[in-house]
Amino acid sequence: MPTPPPVATDAPPAAAADAAVQPGALYVVATPIGNLGDLSPRAAAVLGAVDRICAEDTRTTGTLLAHLGLRRPMTALHEHNEDRIATGLVALLREGRSLALVSDAGTPLVSDPGFALVRAARAAGQPVFAVPGPCAAVAALSISGLPSDSFVFAGFLPPKAAARRERLRRLGAEPRTVIVYESSHRIGECLDDVVEALGPQRRVCLARELTKRFEESRAGTAAELRDWQAQDPNRGRGEFVLLIEGETRDGGLAEGERVLRLLLPELPLSAAARLAAEITGAPRRKLYDAALRIGGSEPGQD
Repeated sequence: MPTPPPVATDAPPAAAADAAVQPGALYVVATPIGNLGDLSPRAAAVLGAVDRICAEDTRTTGTLLAHLGLRRPMTALHEHNEDRIATGLVALLREGRSLALVSDAGTPLVSDPGFALVRAARAAGQPVFAVPGPCAAVAALSISGLPSDSFVFAGFLPPKAAARRERLRRLGAEPRTVIVYESSHRIGECLDDVVEALGPQRRVCLARELTKRFEESRAGTAAELRDWQAQDPNRGRGEFVLLIEGETRDGGLAEGERVLRLLLPELPLSAAARLAAEITGAPRRKLYDAALRIGGSEPGQD
């Protein structure tokens, strides 16, 4: 794995610190999502120059600093304490101290802590600077083969199956590419829910372990990705980014309704809607609504 060039340990020379950071400024620093070689030289310089680093997990950041040959004062800032400690950190900024904000991996605030501190610093009129770099959502989008000119990042899906399916149905109506994160514990169930909620033909891309040793990505239909992921237990390990192609103008409804009209004379309404969705990839719920409109009936309602 490539190693960034060495930087000064402990407090850097005053000239180097002055060049890297401004007094009283907050620096939002992106850190590697797997490959330590992805840390930018500027990020390394800022981490070596600030007065204090606000870290999601000081142990994780401590490992990164050790790799860089740095030792800096750190404060733990995570989802359970950031609202409480933001005021005190802003007080340090007002005193002229410089701070860096980092998460365990990637760009802070993108499904990671830090919003409370950034908002408080802005409200206090303190300068806030971005030190850009790795972001799993954007990295996955860049290799997905799905439209990238317009997208929406939706963070993590709900852990409960019913809530997850409902969230997927709402996101599935988006015309933009949808990006979500998912854990190894739920990725199989999540892909099942994508097929159920959005239809087997919806185009998706699954990326796991980005920039790490076992990085893997695959694009195809929802049904293809579900089956591919289930074929190998190793494909259920790691950290996942799931991308879902936005709904087309009619979401496949024109073809779905054509097939639905052929099936309704032979099948109950719900069965016809389900089969038409499986054949065409059109959303099942919308086909069910269309069947009601067309005039189908459930068993016992003839």
